[in-house]
Amino acid sequence: MFERLREIEKRYQDIEEEMARPEALANLESYKKLAKERAEIKELVDLFKEWKKRDVGAANAQEILKSAHEEDMKVLAKDEIALLEKEKERLETSLKERLLSKGEKQAKSMFLEIRAGTGGEEAALFARDLFSMYMKYAENVRWKTEVMTVSMSDLGGLKEVVLMVEGKDAFGMLRYESGVHRVQRVPETEAQGRIHTSTVTVAVLPEPEELEINISPEEIRIDVFRSSGPGGQHVNTTDSAVRITHMPTGIVVTCQDEKSQHKNKAKAMRVLRARLKEKLESEKEQEMSDERRKQVGTGDRSERIRTYNFPQGRVTDHRIGLTLYKLQDVLNGDIVPVISPLIAHFQSETLKKG
Repeated sequence: MFERLREIEKRYQDIEEEMARPEALANLESYKKLAKERAEIKELVDLFKEWKKRDVGAANAQEILKSAHEEDMKVLAKDEIALLEKEKERLETSLKERLLSKGEKQAKSMFLEIRAGTGGEEAALFARDLFSMYMKYAENVRWKTEVMTVSMSDLGGLKEVVLMVEGKDAFGMLRYESGVHRVQRVPETEAQGRIHTSTVTVAVLPEPEELEINISPEEIRIDVFRSSGPGGQHVNTTDSAVRITHMPTGIVVTCQDEKSQHKNKAKAMRVLRARLKEKLESEKEQEMSDERRKQVGTGDRSERIRTYNFPQGRVTDHRIGLTLYKLQDVLNGDIVPVISPLIAHFQSETLKKG
């Protein structure tokens, strides 16, 4: 943790030096970015300075204790050490909290993407169940939600749904839901009563600010077409649906929920920015730390992270070996008993790396 804090403190000093240069104001956009970055880490740096003051004070008091001959002086030194160590402990707790929440605070909103994987119609039906689970939890904690795009299956399941979520700590609470969710149950479509295994992929993407991800008009192709729904329902008579293709990466986003082409385009651009940011960060992470990706529970989408076993009423998170026999409660939106241990585990891992 302290190595990371020293790196942040060094970065703060570098920013201040850059901003103090006479030529810094020549590029106003760059200056604004530096000022924004400085403001984001200032509180953390100030706290670290306070901790260092107490640490130096405690070390000095220890020296006095070692060299003191009078009993009164020893008592004073011991009292001073006890007080400073208590202050250091309090500041360490604050530093940990801010260090761990530094990334989440920047995400004002996030996208929750749910896609049916292997298993055909049964996977789509379970994708609907997971969507319902997250919606119930969001309602319980009073987060604001909005469906950005949805594609339904013939039996009313979900082939794909993208949900925008706004609320306090939303990204921090759901970020470790990314990955492959496996379901084991007898499908509604199974006449023989045999247990099938299907999968659903979940991705959690913080929404970047517009300045963070700059998309040039030349990089995208926009196609418009008529919206359609399952069984001929919700069919628009105008070309209001929008498909945006980001040509450099091949990322495609489709939105057709709104009757307005303009609104669908705006929604699609927000989702595209989030997916681009995730792609860039994923590539950067791979370059910086292959070792981290080998560790259990990196949250990579290709990993099977959780199993929902209906015959046993069991939920198992494979990253931390957690098993709960309260499947129905979890599907009804009571996901805190699952996600709280996950958050604690990953916070501990993050601090170990620091």
